[in-house]
Amino acid sequence: MTPPKFTVDRRAMRGSNHNGMRQFNERIVLQAIRLHGQIPKADLARATQLSTQTVAIIVTRLMDDGLLLKQAPIRGRIGQPSVPLALNPDGAYGVGLQVGRRSLEVIITNFAGQPIWTEETRYDYPDPRHLTTQISSSLAQAKAFLGTRWAQVVGVGVTAPLSMHQWVDIMGAHASEGLSRWIDYDVQGEVAKLTDLPVAFAKDTMAACLAELYEGNGRTIRDFLYVFVGTFVGGGLVMDGQLVGGPRGNAGAIGSLPTAIAKNGLSAQLLEVASGWQLEQALMAAGIDPQLVHSDDVLDKAPPALTEAWLARASSALAMTAASAAAFLDLEAVVVDGSLGRPLINALIKRTEESMATYRFDGMHQPKLISGLVGPHARALGGSLIPLHGQFFPTKDVALKQDIV
Repeated sequence: MTPPKFTVDRRAMRGSNHNGMRQFNERIVLQAIRLHGQIPKADLARATQLSTQTVAIIVTRLMDDGLLLKQAPIRGRIGQPSVPLALNPDGAYGVGLQVGRRSLEVIITNFAGQPIWTEETRYDYPDPRHLTTQISSSLAQAKAFLGTRWAQVVGVGVTAPLSMHQWVDIMGAHASEGLSRWIDYDVQGEVAKLTDLPVAFAKDTMAACLAELYEGNGRTIRDFLYVFVGTFVGGGLVMDGQLVGGPRGNAGAIGSLPTAIAKNGLSAQLLEVASGWQLEQALMAAGIDPQLVHSDDVLDKAPPALTEAWLARASSALAMTAASAAAFLDLEAVVVDGSLGRPLINALIKRTEESMATYRFDGMHQPKLISGLVGPHARALGGSLIPLHGQFFPTKDVALKQDIV
Protein backbone atom coordinates (compact mmCIF):
# COMPACT_ATOMS: atom_id res chain seq x y z
CA MET A 1 0.00 0.00 0.00
CA THR A 2 1.22 3.50 -0.72
CA PRO A 3 1.48 5.88 2.28
CA PRO A 4 0.11 9.41 1.86
CA LYS A 5 2.57 12.06 0.75
CA PHE A 6 3.20 15.14 2.84
CA THR A 7 4.40 18.11 0.81
CA VAL A 8 3.65 21.19 2.90
CA ASP A 9 6.38 23.81 3.27
CA ARG A 10 5.75 25.08 6.78
CA ARG A 11 7.80 28.27 6.47
CA ALA A 12 6.75 29.54 3.05
CA MET A 13 3.15 30.30 4.02
CA ARG A 14 2.48 32.78 1.25
CA GLY A 15 -1.05 32.70 -0.10
CA SER A 16 -2.52 33.96 -3.35
CA ASN A 17 -5.14 36.66 -3.96
CA HIS A 18 -6.22 35.20 -7.31
CA ASN A 19 -9.58 33.57 -7.88
CA GLY A 20 -9.60 29.79 -7.83
CA MET A 21 -7.47 29.56 -4.69
CA ARG A 22 -10.19 29.54 -2.04
CA GLN A 23 -9.39 26.23 -0.37
CA PHE A 24 -5.64 26.73 -0.61
CA ASN A 25 -5.85 30.16 1.03
CA GLU A 26 -8.13 28.83 3.75
CA ARG A 27 -5.51 26.20 4.57
CA ILE A 28 -2.77 28.82 4.54
CA VAL A 29 -4.71 30.89 7.08
CA LEU A 30 -5.34 27.86 9.29
CA GLN A 31 -1.69 26.87 9.15
CA ALA A 32 -0.56 30.39 10.05
CA ILE A 33 -2.79 30.33 13.13
CA ARG A 34 -1.55 26.85 13.98
CA LEU A 35 2.06 28.09 13.94
CA HIS A 36 1.61 31.53 15.49
CA GLY A 37 -1.13 30.76 18.00
CA GLN A 38 -3.71 33.44 18.75
CA ILE A 39 -3.35 36.19 16.17
CA PRO A 40 -5.42 39.24 15.07
CA LYS A 41 -6.60 39.52 11.47
CA ALA A 42 -4.17 42.33 10.64
CA ASP A 43 -1.18 40.26 11.77
CA LEU A 44 -2.64 37.24 9.99
CA ALA A 45 -2.71 39.20 6.71
CA ARG A 46 0.96 40.12 7.15
CA ALA A 47 1.95 36.55 8.05
CA THR A 48 0.24 35.05 4.99
CA GLN A 49 0.88 38.00 2.63
CA LEU A 50 -2.79 37.94 1.71
CA SER A 51 -4.81 41.13 1.42
CA THR A 52 -6.74 42.29 4.46
CA GLN A 53 -9.99 41.87 2.54
CA THR A 54 -9.14 38.29 1.54
CA VAL A 55 -8.24 37.38 5.13
CA ALA A 56 -11.48 38.93 6.41
CA ILE A 57 -13.55 36.87 3.98
CA ILE A 58 -11.66 33.67 4.80
CA VAL A 59 -11.90 34.22 8.56
CA THR A 60 -15.67 34.77 8.33
CA ARG A 61 -16.05 31.58 6.33
CA LEU A 62 -13.89 29.54 8.74
CA MET A 63 -15.78 30.87 11.73
CA ASP A 64 -19.07 29.90 10.07
CA ASP A 65 -17.61 26.41 9.62
CA GLY A 66 -16.77 26.27 13.33
CA LEU A 67 -13.02 26.06 12.78
CA LEU A 68 -12.02 29.39 14.37
CA LEU A 69 -12.91 31.17 17.60
CA LYS A 70 -12.59 34.80 18.61
CA GLN A 71 -10.56 35.40 21.76
CA ALA A 72 -10.75 38.21 24.33
CA PRO A 73 -9.95 41.63 22.77
CA ILE A 74 -6.46 43.04 23.30
CA ARG A 75 -6.81 46.52 24.79
CA GLY A 76 -4.34 49.23 25.60
CA ARG A 77 -3.23 49.95 22.03
CA ILE A 78 -4.02 52.95 19.88
CA GLY A 79 -7.31 52.60 18.02
CA GLN A 80 -9.90 49.85 18.31
CA PRO A 81 -9.04 46.76 20.40
CA SER A 82 -7.73 43.92 18.24
CA VAL A 83 -9.47 40.56 18.48
CA PRO A 84 -7.16 37.54 18.24
CA LEU A 85 -8.31 34.43 16.41
CA ALA A 86 -7.56 30.88 17.48
CA LEU A 87 -8.28 27.39 16.23
CA ASN A 88 -11.44 25.88 17.65
CA PRO A 89 -10.27 22.65 19.33
CA ASP A 90 -13.70 21.11 18.71
CA GLY A 91 -13.79 22.15 15.06
CA ALA A 92 -12.57 18.77 13.83
CA TYR A 93 -10.98 15.57 15.08
CA GLY A 94 -8.61 12.93 13.76
CA VAL A 95 -8.30 9.33 14.93
CA GLY A 96 -4.89 7.68 14.97
CA LEU A 97 -4.49 3.92 15.05
CA GLN A 98 -0.97 2.68 15.73
CA VAL A 99 -0.39 -1.05 15.15
CA GLY A 100 2.91 -1.80 16.83
CA ARG A 101 4.90 -4.97 17.28
CA ARG A 102 3.96 -5.03 20.95
CA SER A 103 0.77 -2.95 21.27
CA LEU A 104 -2.22 -1.36 19.60
CA GLU A 105 -2.70 2.31 20.44
CA VAL A 106 -5.71 4.39 19.44
CA ILE A 107 -5.76 8.15 19.94
CA ILE A 108 -8.17 11.01 19.25
CA THR A 109 -6.67 14.41 18.48
CA ASN A 110 -8.61 17.65 18.33
CA PHE A 111 -8.22 20.42 15.76
CA ALA A 112 -5.58 22.15 17.89
CA GLY A 113 -3.38 19.04 17.71
CA GLN A 114 -4.06 18.04 21.32
CA PRO A 115 -4.67 14.36 22.21
CA ILE A 116 -7.93 14.09 24.15
CA TRP A 117 -8.37 10.30 24.44
CA THR A 118 -6.13 7.28 24.11
CA GLU A 119 -6.34 3.55 24.65
CA GLU A 120 -3.55 0.98 24.51
CA THR A 121 -3.83 -2.80 24.19
CA ARG A 122 -0.66 -4.82 24.70
CA TYR A 123 0.18 -8.18 23.11
CA ASP A 124 3.21 -10.39 22.49
CA TYR A 125 2.97 -9.85 18.73
CA PRO A 126 0.32 -8.53 16.31
CA ASP A 127 -1.61 -11.58 15.08
CA PRO A 128 -4.09 -10.53 12.37
CA ARG A 129 -6.54 -13.20 13.60
CA HIS A 130 -7.17 -11.11 16.72
CA LEU A 131 -6.05 -7.67 15.59
CA THR A 132 -9.13 -6.73 13.59
CA THR A 133 -11.37 -7.53 16.57
CA GLN A 134 -9.19 -5.42 18.86
CA ILE A 135 -9.28 -2.52 16.41
CA SER A 136 -13.05 -2.76 16.10
CA SER A 137 -13.45 -2.63 19.88
CA SER A 138 -11.12 0.36 20.22
CA LEU A 139 -12.89 2.31 17.47
CA ALA A 140 -16.24 1.62 19.17
CA GLN A 141 -14.87 3.02 22.44
CA ALA A 142 -13.45 6.06 20.66
CA LYS A 143 -16.84 6.71 19.07
CA ALA A 144 -18.58 6.34 22.42
CA PHE A 145 -16.16 8.83 24.00
CA LEU A 146 -16.88 11.52 21.41
CA GLY A 147 -20.61 10.89 21.28
CA THR A 148 -22.28 13.44 19.01
CA ARG A 149 -18.86 14.96 18.29
CA TRP A 150 -18.01 11.85 16.25
CA ALA A 151 -19.61 13.70 13.31
CA GLN A 152 -16.61 16.08 13.46
CA VAL A 153 -14.07 13.29 12.86
CA VAL A 154 -12.56 13.73 9.41
CA GLY A 155 -10.79 10.39 9.11
CA VAL A 156 -8.62 7.62 10.55
CA GLY A 157 -4.86 7.44 10.12
CA VAL A 158 -3.44 3.91 10.40
CA THR A 159 0.26 3.49 11.13
CA ALA A 160 2.33 0.31 11.32
CA PRO A 161 5.82 -0.96 10.49
CA LEU A 162 6.23 -2.01 6.88
CA SER A 163 6.72 -5.72 6.02
CA MET A 164 5.65 -6.95 9.44
CA HIS A 165 6.07 -10.57 8.32
CA GLN A 166 9.81 -10.07 7.88
CA TRP A 167 10.41 -9.52 11.62
CA VAL A 168 10.18 -13.18 12.64
CA ASP A 169 13.95 -13.59 13.11
CA ILE A 170 13.98 -10.84 15.72
CA MET A 171 10.56 -11.32 17.34
CA GLY A 172 11.18 -15.02 17.86
CA ALA A 173 9.90 -18.37 16.58
CA HIS A 174 6.79 -18.20 18.80
CA ALA A 175 5.58 -15.28 16.66
CA SER A 176 6.34 -16.84 13.28
CA GLU A 177 2.87 -18.21 12.52
CA GLY A 178 1.04 -15.01 13.51
CA LEU A 179 3.45 -12.68 11.73
CA SER A 180 3.35 -14.80 8.56
CA ARG A 181 -0.33 -13.85 8.22
CA TRP A 182 0.75 -10.27 7.51
CA ILE A 183 1.78 -11.37 4.01
CA ASP A 184 -1.90 -11.32 3.01
CA TYR A 185 -3.21 -8.90 5.65
CA ASP A 186 -4.22 -5.42 4.47
CA VAL A 187 -4.56 -3.49 7.71
CA GLN A 188 -5.75 -0.32 5.96
CA GLY A 189 -8.41 -2.27 4.09
CA GLU A 190 -9.55 -4.10 7.23
CA VAL A 191 -9.94 -0.81 9.12
CA ALA A 192 -11.87 0.65 6.18
CA LYS A 193 -14.42 -2.16 6.59
CA LEU A 194 -15.03 -1.07 10.18
CA THR A 195 -15.87 2.59 9.56
CA ASP A 196 -17.48 4.94 7.06
CA LEU A 197 -14.65 7.42 7.60
CA PRO A 198 -11.76 7.83 5.11
CA VAL A 199 -8.78 5.68 6.12
CA ALA A 200 -5.17 6.52 5.25
CA PHE A 201 -1.94 4.65 5.98
CA ALA A 202 1.64 5.65 6.80
CA LYS A 203 4.71 3.84 8.09
CA ASP A 204 4.76 4.19 11.87
CA THR A 205 8.03 6.09 12.21
CA MET A 206 7.03 8.41 9.36
CA ALA A 207 3.85 9.19 11.29
CA ALA A 208 5.94 9.87 14.41
CA CYS A 209 8.11 12.20 12.34
CA LEU A 210 4.97 13.99 11.15
CA ALA A 211 3.96 14.54 14.79
CA GLU A 212 7.41 15.98 15.56
CA LEU A 213 7.18 18.19 12.48
CA TYR A 214 3.86 19.78 13.45
CA GLU A 215 3.79 19.51 17.22
CA GLY A 216 7.48 19.46 18.16
CA ASN A 217 10.87 20.63 16.91
CA GLY A 218 9.55 21.01 13.36
CA ARG A 219 8.07 24.36 14.38
CA THR A 220 11.59 25.83 14.47
CA ILE A 221 13.87 23.39 12.58
CA ARG A 222 13.60 22.92 8.82
CA ASP A 223 15.94 20.00 8.14
CA PHE A 224 16.32 17.06 10.47
CA LEU A 225 16.68 13.31 10.68
CA TYR A 226 14.15 11.91 13.11
CA VAL A 227 15.07 8.87 15.21
CA PHE A 228 12.41 6.97 17.19
CA VAL A 229 13.78 4.40 19.63
CA GLY A 230 11.13 1.94 20.76
CA THR A 231 11.02 -1.82 20.79
CA PHE A 232 12.77 -1.31 17.44
CA VAL A 233 14.50 1.79 16.16
CA GLY A 234 13.25 3.60 13.06
CA GLY A 235 13.19 7.05 11.60
CA GLY A 236 11.85 9.73 9.31
CA LEU A 237 13.22 12.64 7.34
CA VAL A 238 12.27 16.32 7.12
CA MET A 239 13.91 18.52 4.48
CA ASP A 240 13.09 22.16 3.83
CA GLY A 241 10.19 21.92 6.26
CA GLN A 242 8.57 19.00 4.42
CA LEU A 243 8.19 15.38 5.42
CA VAL A 244 10.05 13.26 2.85
CA GLY A 245 8.31 9.96 2.17
CA GLY A 246 10.01 8.64 -0.94
CA PRO A 247 8.28 6.71 -3.75
CA ARG A 248 7.52 3.76 -1.43
CA GLY A 249 6.96 5.75 1.75
CA ASN A 250 10.15 4.36 3.25
CA ALA A 251 12.55 7.31 3.28
CA GLY A 252 14.37 7.68 6.57
CA ALA A 253 14.32 3.92 7.21
CA ILE A 254 17.41 4.10 9.39
CA GLY A 255 16.63 0.83 11.14
CA SER A 256 17.97 -0.96 8.08
CA LEU A 257 21.27 0.95 7.99
CA PRO A 258 24.40 -1.23 8.26
CA THR A 259 26.50 -0.51 11.34
CA ALA A 260 29.81 -1.67 9.90
CA ILE A 261 31.51 -2.73 6.68
CA ALA A 262 30.39 -6.26 5.86
CA LYS A 263 33.14 -8.84 6.15
CA ASN A 264 32.58 -12.54 5.50
CA GLY A 265 28.83 -12.16 5.80
CA LEU A 266 26.10 -9.59 6.41
CA SER A 267 26.74 -6.53 8.57
CA ALA A 268 24.39 -5.99 11.52
CA GLN A 269 21.69 -3.41 10.93
CA LEU A 270 21.00 -0.51 13.27
CA LEU A 271 17.79 -2.10 14.58
CA GLU A 272 19.82 -5.10 15.74
CA VAL A 273 22.04 -2.88 17.88
CA ALA A 274 20.15 0.27 18.92
CA SER A 275 16.62 -1.00 19.59
CA GLY A 276 14.99 -1.35 22.97
CA TRP A 277 14.54 -5.01 22.05
CA GLN A 278 18.15 -5.87 22.91
CA LEU A 279 17.82 -4.38 26.39
CA GLU A 280 14.45 -6.09 26.84
CA GLN A 281 16.05 -9.45 26.09
CA ALA A 282 18.91 -8.77 28.51
CA LEU A 283 16.45 -7.90 31.28
CA MET A 284 14.36 -10.98 30.55
CA ALA A 285 17.44 -13.20 30.77
CA ALA A 286 18.12 -11.65 34.20
CA GLY A 287 14.61 -12.46 35.37
CA ILE A 288 13.39 -8.86 35.15
CA ASP A 289 10.19 -7.63 33.45
CA PRO A 290 11.37 -6.53 29.97
CA GLN A 291 8.72 -3.79 29.86
CA LEU A 292 10.81 -1.93 32.44
CA VAL A 293 12.63 -0.34 29.48
CA HIS A 294 9.52 1.77 28.84
CA SER A 295 9.35 3.03 32.42
CA ASP A 296 10.82 6.32 33.64
CA ASP A 297 12.55 4.51 36.53
CA VAL A 298 14.37 2.07 34.24
CA LEU A 299 17.79 3.46 35.17
CA ASP A 300 16.98 3.11 38.87
CA LYS A 301 15.63 -0.44 38.75
CA ALA A 302 17.57 -2.11 35.93
CA PRO A 303 21.08 -3.47 36.67
CA PRO A 304 23.56 -0.77 35.61
CA ALA A 305 25.73 -3.34 33.86
CA LEU A 306 22.89 -4.14 31.46
CA THR A 307 21.87 -0.55 30.72
CA GLU A 308 25.47 0.58 30.35
CA ALA A 309 26.27 -2.19 27.88
CA TRP A 310 23.19 -1.33 25.82
CA LEU A 311 23.90 2.42 25.91
CA ALA A 312 27.48 1.86 24.74
CA ARG A 313 26.44 -0.20 21.71
CA ALA A 314 23.37 1.84 20.81
CA SER A 315 25.05 5.25 21.11
CA SER A 316 28.00 4.18 19.01
CA ALA A 317 25.70 2.95 16.23
CA LEU A 318 23.50 6.07 16.38
CA ALA A 319 26.57 8.32 16.19
CA MET A 320 27.66 6.55 13.02
CA THR A 321 24.12 6.93 11.66
CA ALA A 322 24.09 10.66 12.40
CA ALA A 323 27.48 11.23 10.82
CA SER A 324 26.57 9.25 7.70
CA ALA A 325 23.22 11.02 7.32
CA ALA A 326 24.85 14.43 7.71
CA ALA A 327 27.22 13.68 4.84
CA PHE A 328 24.34 12.95 2.45
CA LEU A 329 21.64 15.32 3.66
CA ASP A 330 23.32 18.44 5.14
CA LEU A 331 21.14 18.26 8.24
CA GLU A 332 20.45 20.97 10.76
CA ALA A 333 19.70 18.48 13.53
CA VAL A 334 19.14 14.87 14.50
CA VAL A 335 16.07 14.57 16.71
CA VAL A 336 15.92 11.55 19.02
CA ASP A 337 12.68 10.45 20.68
CA GLY A 338 11.10 7.14 21.58
CA SER A 339 8.85 5.01 23.73
CA LEU A 340 11.63 4.00 26.13
CA GLY A 341 11.76 5.64 29.55
CA ARG A 342 12.65 9.31 29.22
CA PRO A 343 15.77 9.04 31.46
CA LEU A 344 17.02 6.23 29.21
CA ILE A 345 16.35 8.31 26.07
CA ASN A 346 18.17 11.28 27.63
CA ALA A 347 21.13 9.07 28.55
CA LEU A 348 21.20 7.71 24.99
CA ILE A 349 21.28 11.23 23.55
CA LYS A 350 24.14 12.24 25.88
CA ARG A 351 26.17 9.15 25.05
CA THR A 352 25.50 9.51 21.32
CA GLU A 353 26.71 13.11 21.45
CA GLU A 354 29.91 11.91 23.10
CA SER A 355 30.34 9.24 20.43
CA MET A 356 29.81 11.79 17.66
CA ALA A 357 32.92 13.59 18.92
CA THR A 358 34.97 10.67 17.59
CA TYR A 359 33.82 11.35 14.00
CA ARG A 360 35.34 13.91 11.67
CA PHE A 361 32.94 16.39 10.13
CA ASP A 362 35.46 18.03 7.82
CA GLY A 363 33.73 19.36 4.72
CA MET A 364 30.23 19.05 6.17
CA HIS A 365 28.00 20.52 8.86
CA GLN A 366 27.77 18.68 12.17
CA PRO A 367 24.08 18.50 13.07
CA LYS A 368 22.81 19.27 16.54
CA LEU A 369 21.63 16.27 18.51
CA ILE A 370 18.42 17.17 20.32
CA SER A 371 15.59 15.50 22.18
CA GLY A 372 12.19 15.03 20.57
CA LEU A 373 9.30 16.97 22.08
CA VAL A 374 6.36 14.64 21.39
CA GLY A 375 7.31 11.51 23.30
CA PRO A 376 6.17 7.88 23.33
CA HIS A 377 2.79 8.49 21.68
CA ALA A 378 4.31 10.15 18.60
CA ARG A 379 3.37 7.33 16.22
CA ALA A 380 -0.30 7.28 17.19
CA LEU A 381 -0.44 11.09 17.34
CA GLY A 382 1.06 11.28 13.88
CA GLY A 383 -1.57 8.84 12.67
CA SER A 384 -4.33 11.10 13.98
CA LEU A 385 -2.75 14.08 12.22
CA ILE A 386 -2.81 12.34 8.81
CA PRO A 387 -6.56 12.91 8.15
CA LEU A 388 -6.37 16.43 9.61
CA HIS A 389 -3.41 17.12 7.33
CA GLY A 390 -5.28 15.90 4.27
CA GLN A 391 -8.33 17.97 5.09
CA PHE A 392 -6.89 21.22 6.41
CA PHE A 393 -3.13 21.61 5.91
CA PRO A 394 -1.83 23.41 2.80
CA THR A 395 -0.51 21.24 -0.03
CA LYS A 396 0.45 22.01 -3.61
CA ASP A 397 -2.24 19.63 -4.91
CA VAL A 398 -4.97 21.77 -3.41
CA ALA A 399 -4.00 24.73 -5.54
CA LEU A 400 -3.91 22.62 -8.69
CA LYS A 401 -7.26 20.84 -8.26
CA GLN A 402 -9.64 23.58 -7.20
CA ASP A 403 -12.23 25.06 -9.54
CA ILE A 404 -12.74 28.80 -9.56
CA VAL A 405 -15.01 29.78 -6.66
